[in-house]
Amino acid sequence: MSVARTILSLTVGRTLARIVGVHHSGPTRVGRRSFVRNAALGSVGVLSTLGGGVFVRLLWPNKTGDFGKELRVAAVNVPAVGAQPYVNTSGKFYVVHTDAGVMALYWKCPHLGCTVPPFNTSTKSFNCPCHGSIYTYEGEVIGGPAPRPMDFMATTVDPSTGDLVVDTGTIQTRSAYNPDQAVPLA
Repeated sequence: MSVARTILSLTVGRTLARIVGVHHSGPTRVGRRSFVRNAALGSVGVLSTLGGGVFVRLLWPNKTGDFGKELRVAAVNVPAVGAQPYVNTSGKFYVVHTDAGVMALYWKCPHLGCTVPPFNTSTKSFNCPCHGSIYTYEGEVIGGPAPRPMDFMATTVDPSTGDLVVDTGTIQTRSAYNPDQAVPLA
C-alpha cells in the first residue's frame, strides 16, 4: 500500500506542478528521438527560409541600365522632319520628327513584344521581323497582326537647351496616331 501511495503522490505532485507552473529544477534529459526530430525540423526550417530567400531574390526585378528613367536627347541628335529616326538603345526608343513635332516611339511591338528594328529607309517603314507587322514613320500599324500602333513615351522639351527629355517609365498606348501626341519643337 505504501508503494502505491508514493507513486500516486508523485504523479499527483507532478501534475499539480505542471498546472501551477513549478518546474523541476533537476537536469532534464533529451531522448534520442526528440533530438533527431528537433534537428530534422530545425534543418527543414533553415533550408526553407534560405530557399524562400533565394526564390524571392530570383523573382525580384533587376533595375539595370537607363530604361525606366528620364533620359535626355541632345538637340543636335533630334532628326529633321521625316529624316532617319534617332535610336536610343539604353532607353529602348526611336525619336521621330513629324510635321506636328517629335515623338519617342517605344521599340517593343504591341503584338507579342518583339523588338522592332530601326526604320527601313527603302520601304519607309518600321518592319517587325517576328510576325511581319509594318508601321509607318509615326508608328501607325499598316500591315501584319499587330492590334494597334507602336506605343510612345512621354516627351518634353527643355526650353533652356532645346534637348528632349524622354520619360521611359511612362509608356502610353494609343489606338491611332494623333498629331497631338507629338511634342512641338519651339
